[in-house]
Order: sequence, then structure tokens, then C-alpha cells
Amino acid sequence: MMDWIEVNGITLRYDLSGSGKEVLVLVHEMGGTLELWDDVLPQLSEGRRVLRFDMRGAGLSEKPVQPLDLDVMVDDIATLLDALAITAPVAIAGCAIGGAMAMHFAAKYQDRTAALIAMGPAIGVVGDRRTATLARADTVERSGLRSIEEALFTATYPRRLQAADPQRFRRFRARFFANHPSSYAAINRLLANMEMERDLEAIRCPTLVLAGTMDALRPPDQIEPLALKVSNAEFRALETGHFMPLQTPDLVAREMTNFLARAGV
Repeated sequence: MMDWIEVNGITLRYDLSGSGKEVLVLVHEMGGTLELWDDVLPQLSEGRRVLRFDMRGAGLSEKPVQPLDLDVMVDDIATLLDALAITAPVAIAGCAIGGAMAMHFAAKYQDRTAALIAMGPAIGVVGDRRTATLARADTVERSGLRSIEEALFTATYPRRLQAADPQRFRRFRARFFANHPSSYAAINRLLANMEMERDLEAIRCPTLVLAGTMDALRPPDQIEPLALKVSNAEFRALETGHFMPLQTPDLVAREMTNFLARAGV
């Protein structure tokens, strides 16, 4: 069921599908939309309900003018669950910045989180990368999304994966350019100022951390050390890129369903 709802002072577009007792929440990437999960949804919704949404500032959700705040964005998830009368603990999965949001949700709402899957989680940047992230925000606001196309897609969507399914890449690229430059800049600034070390230590639920061997932005050698800081976490490196649910949906759906089965969710 695709719809819009006002929660936590913001209007969000969401989709709740499937049936069953267990609920899985899916959180998309920076500059993405809930369509990131289209090709994994059929497998994930077997025997459970799946909740997707466009985060504030993205897709067809409301675009606030104030800076984005990670606490507020995970509160969006909690209040969305409340509004939909979902009170039992949920599994939550996220990709890139969505992976960071899923991790923060699991740390902040321990009693509401049954399991966690973080895919190439973007939990912050330091040093030169922080400077570059802030500069990218300024560039996008000044010159638009196309000004960063080559650098971004080279790092996150390798040509091998583009060639494997050109139509999938075409749709992804088109959705990316539909972002509002100020909203995309705002989430870059959020990333530049994130600090999540305490979150990693606070996560208590069964956790799966995934990295893509073709992801030049968040490669396995950067992601595995994060997984080691989370108690009860598994780490897997997959032959995929940064936007793995879209780029290799069958592979990712299999990893997710196997893990959720092990976690009993």
C-alpha cells in the first residue's frame, strides 16, 4: 500500500506490503527513494510485512529547509511505526546512509529492534573525506546533481554492473537526478558531521554487516572493522557495488532472507 502520512512533524511517502507477524523496515541510500528495494521486495515479503519509505528530504517525502539531524530521522521511523500500529520489535535494514540510520535506530531503540542489516553503512567521514563531502554539498547546491555524476558513479556503480543491466542503471540514474540539490546537499552535510562510535557499541540485536567488493566508496576493508565493533555481528563481503539491493538484488535478497531466518525474524 503506497501512501503518504504525517509523522514527527513531516510528511513521508511509505509503502507497507506483504503479510505476516514479523515486520522488516527498509531504509534507502543518500539521494535515493524507496524504489531502491523494488527488486528484492518479492523475496523479502514472503511471510512478513515490509515497510519502505522515502526519508525526509528525499523522494516524494517532504523537503524541510532546516539542517537534517540523525536523531530526528530515526525518530521518523519510530513514529511511522507507531502511526501504523506496529508495536512489536522489527528487523531493520539499510544501505549506505540508510545503513547508518538503521544502526542508529538499533542503538537508540534497542527494545524495538529484533535484527539489523547494514549494507556498506556510511557512518561518517573524517579528515580529507569530510572536507570533500562538505565541498560536494556546496557544488551540488551551486551547480546541480549532474556536476558530481562522473565522480559519484565511478565510485559507487562500476561499469561492469552498469553493463550487466543497462535499463536498471538508466532508471537509477534518472531517479538520482530528480533529487532537489538543496536536499541532497543537506544529507551530505549530515554525513560530514556524523559520529557513531557509541552507536556501534550500543547495538545488541543480531546484526549482519555487508560490504561490496566492487564498492570503491565503502570497500570491505573499511566496513569490516565497523562490524567488529558490534557485538553479535556477522560480516560478509559480496560481489556487488555500493547500492547493492538494486545492483545485485538476487544475491542481496538471498543473504538477507538467510540471515533473517537465522535471527528468527
